[in-house]
Amino acid sequence: MHRIMFLALAAILAFALPSHAQTRWVMATPYPEGNYHTQTIRFFLSEVEKAAPGKLQVQLHPNASLLPLLQIKRAVQTGQVQMGEILLGAYGNEDPVFEVDFIPFLASTYPQARALQAASEPVIRARLERQGITPLYFVPWPSQALYGKGEIRSLDDLKGARFRAQTPIIARMAELVGATPVLVQAADVPQAFATGIVNAMLTSAQTGADSAAWDFARFVYDIGFTLTRNSVLVNTRAFMALDDATRNAIRDAAAKAMERGWEAARASEQVQMDRLRSHGMQAPAPSPELLTQLRAIGAKQEEEWAQKAGPEGRALLERYRSLLK
Repeated sequence: MHRIMFLALAAILAFALPSHAQTRWVMATPYPEGNYHTQTIRFFLSEVEKAAPGKLQVQLHPNASLLPLLQIKRAVQTGQVQMGEILLGAYGNEDPVFEVDFIPFLASTYPQARALQAASEPVIRARLERQGITPLYFVPWPSQALYGKGEIRSLDDLKGARFRAQTPIIARMAELVGATPVLVQAADVPQAFATGIVNAMLTSAQTGADSAAWDFARFVYDIGFTLTRNSVLVNTRAFMALDDATRNAIRDAAAKAMERGWEAARASEQVQMDRLRSHGMQAPAPSPELLTQLRAIGAKQEEEWAQKAGPEGRALLERYRSLLK
């Protein structure tokens, strides 16, 4: 009798309650909703939902509305948020390996960027995993361009400039050209220019369009500086607490999102540069003198990076160059 009652109660509870409660996470990204990085995240999350319906709900907070860029990695590490998107190079002061793709002119084409991704991902992944963070995928920015209020024919035109420096390597580059580096995150670029905090910057056409650069800069030069990467991260403990099927859904969705993101970066480059021109910005070809000077600084910064990164860093550069052959 007691067994029958127990089974009946179990059957009622099985229908009354879901077999697996939905897990709810929070995610932070510093980029606006229309940015292809944010749209790639939306695609990623939709793929997870399709593969594991009702298992995981992720509330995404774009445009640094929850956390500024430099606080996101730590927030994921501590579990303050379960997921986040970061610009790897912004954490170069923590470990030089994070900023390898910011070395000027080291990888300035998409094939080169893919090779650098292959050479550096194992090292970056190991660093993050030791901190309780699992990287899910990596997506590049389009080629970095140089923006200014006036014409930039040589590095002499940047001397004394207040230069936006979103990573340590760009800060060092600003110092080498005689400019003053100023840390400004993407969401604050328009205000920084409007108030005179900065008057020059190095960033992608995508960020230039996101920040309506035509309102504060007249010139943009596509110098092929770097193809830097973002990474989407998850707190390892939260990730491992999910069931196997949901974890596999996340991994599969991340692989699809990474390929989509690389294609979106390629598409963004020309579309957003055309958009800058359509709003009246001048985009002349950089002068040979400017490119020669910038490449000389790039060579110096590569050696400085290798010295900071040590034998492991030099081995990473060797692996990268072997992949280009």
